[in-house]
Parts: sequence; C-alpha cells; structure tokens
Amino acid sequence: MNPTDYPSLTANPSAFQPFTLGPITLRNRFIKSGANEGMCLEGRPTAALVNHHRELAAGGVGMTTVAYMAVSSVGRTLPNQTWMRREILPDLRALTDAVHGEGAAISAQITHGGSFVTGMHVRGRLISASSGLNPAGLMKANFLQRKMNESDMDRVTDEFVEAAKLAREAGFDAVEIHMGHGYLLNQFISPMSNRRSDEYGGSAENRARFPARVLAAVRDAVGDDIAVLAKINVADGPSRGATVEDGIVTAKVLQEAGAHMLVLSGGRNVESTWFMFGSNMNREEIIKVMKLIGDRLGAFMMKVAAASERKIEFREMYFRDYSQKIRAAVDLPLAYLGGVKSLDNVETAMADGFDAVVLARALLRDPDLVTQFRNGTMRQSRCDNCNACVAYIYHPDGTRCIHRGANDPQANRVFASDWQSVGR
Repeated sequence: MNPTDYPSLTANPSAFQPFTLGPITLRNRFIKSGANEGMCLEGRPTAALVNHHRELAAGGVGMTTVAYMAVSSVGRTLPNQTWMRREILPDLRALTDAVHGEGAAISAQITHGGSFVTGMHVRGRLISASSGLNPAGLMKANFLQRKMNESDMDRVTDEFVEAAKLAREAGFDAVEIHMGHGYLLNQFISPMSNRRSDEYGGSAENRARFPARVLAAVRDAVGDDIAVLAKINVADGPSRGATVEDGIVTAKVLQEAGAHMLVLSGGRNVESTWFMFGSNMNREEIIKVMKLIGDRLGAFMMKVAAASERKIEFREMYFRDYSQKIRAAVDLPLAYLGGVKSLDNVETAMADGFDAVVLARALLRDPDLVTQFRNGTMRQSRCDNCNACVAYIYHPDGTRCIHRGANDPQANRVFASDWQSVGR
C-alpha cells in the first residue's frame, strides 16, 4: 500500500484537526454515527430529521451520518425509514443544505435489510445469503428467505450504485455502506447467516466477496466526488458468529476494493444487541413505547427476551481490543466506534492510530459535546448508557435522549422540503 493513497494517516493527530477523507476534507475527526432516527414519513425525510442533524452540525461534529437510507423500498427494515429515489431529492437537499449551513459534512448511510425486516410485511420471500426460515421476520409474517442468485446480486449492486449517485446529487459528502449488524451485506459476511457452498460462502474471503463487489461498484461510480465508507463488524459477539479474525479479512478485502475508510462496529440486531451496545437493551423503555404505538405483540416479545438475557455491564471503549487488531492489519483510515464517552477516550483512540471517532448516544445526550470538548467546558459526556434512546426509533416523534426535552411532534409529520418552504 502506497502511503500517499491515504494522506490523512499521521502520527497521533488531534481529533480537532482537519481530516482528509478520500476526495473531501472534514473540519475535525468527530463523526456522528448512523443510528436509526425514526424521522421519516412515507419513506421521506421529515423536518425532524433536518432539525436533528442541523443541531449535531451546529454542535461541532466534523460529519454527521444519516442512518439507514434503504436502496429500495423492500430494503427497509421499518416503515419509517427513507428509501432512496428521485422523488425525495428536495427533501434530501433540505437536509444537506441545513448541515452544510452549520459548517459540517454529511454522510448517507445506504443499505438493504435483506431478510432482516422486522417492522413491516413484505410480499414474497426476502432475499438473503441463504434460503430457509427467517427468524427476524416472524412477527410480521416474513417467514421465509431465499438465497440470492447472480441476477439478484447484479440488481442489488445497481441499487446501491443508484442510491450513491442520488446521494451525490443531493449534496451528500459521503456514503457509508452498512455491512454490519445483520443487514443484507452482513448476512453474506457472517457465518450465522451464510451457509453457501459456492464462491460467496465458506471462507471469510468468500463471504466478503459480494459486499466488496458492491463497494467497488459504488467507488467506481462516485468515489472521485464523495467519500465511500463501509461500516463493518469487528465481530458478531456470539461464538458461532464472525470473529475478529474474520473482521480482519473483511477489512483487507474492502481496502483492496477501494474503501476510503471503515467504521468499526459490532454485533447483530437480533442475536447480540448486548455486544453492539456494550450493555443490555433498555427493554422496559422499548416495551413502554411499543405499547404506546399499539404493538402489543412486540411488547410481549421484549418481555420474553428480557427474561432470558444475561446482564452485561457497560465499559468505556468496549470494542477497543478488537479494533486494535484490525488497525494493526490494514493501512486504510479507520474510525473507532464503541463506548467513547470522554475526551480521554478520544485521545486514546487517536493514540491507538485511529483516524476518527464515531459517537451516537453521547451526542444524543449532548449534541454540542464536540464544542464543549474543544472549549474545555466538558471532558466527560453526561450519557449514562441507559439505552432508552434506542426505544424512540419506534416513537412517532423520533429518537431522543430521555434526559432532554421531547421532540417537536409536528416536525415529524411534515416533509423536510415542505417545512423549509414555509420558513420554519
């Protein structure tokens, strides 16, 4: 690897220094993680989504990531998610303009759920790496999944490319291809989902082949103009899942495919949320929200899950050991994610050789945390890791920290471009 391929790599940079990421430059190395906001209406961004990301940009992040922008309507996992199509371009423009107006960059997290569709019924069998029963879809009668063939792969690759092109046209500075957490591309990477015996199954290299094909196509289509990132798992968590050694292979394959940076996450939405969040889900809060929206079955299933879940105590920088191993194995820029709560944590990540830090819960608690860190008025996030914010992706008003005021309910009932047109 030629060091000039990645000019951002320097010895222990400050997180407050600008960061060259492919064809773009960020004002600093703080990135808001893509985390489902629940702020869309009919597959379109709402004014609430604009307000949410504008506030994060005003609070000082270098780049904010708009979560889960499905590359097709059947690629959604929940009904209140954006799916990328030309008709929503004015809404996307309202979103990017708002973030740019505060001096930050904005990334579109583009993805496809595959068989992981938990919030709505989809006609026919859902696509995945392998065929069979679909446990993730049982509550919405998405009982079966089918193994993707080459035609499916060509179509889905094209959908990712078209979504990336639309993101570029809408003014996004980057796209982040989601390859973790049990979504479609992770269903290929993870042995928990991939039971294939062809060139897309078996070894870790084979399991990363289709995701790398998607990334390479996106990089070829838009990579000269916007940054192309991928979010991957450092590991799945369960013993039968992908290991950190698999994560190293995935990172190497994606480096070869041309990724500008990898965001290192972990865990899967069904099997190991405890690993993803470094602590237990707040199932009591989720049950409360599900009852509010009338999802009694979902509330019951949460009670069942809570009864059998082992207790996991949160610790700061809980993915550090895994991520350090990937850092030692590849040369491309890497973003550290997982339990960053303090300026000391940020400095540790920089000293470990990571190029950026990615936060979610801490920024929901204090959207201006980066500015507070820079000014010296705070060194520690006030987030208590209660994980109640996760429940509010199902709430009609969208996600929020329960320790802050409620969201404006009207803002999540107005399309982003309509809100802008009336000068709100």
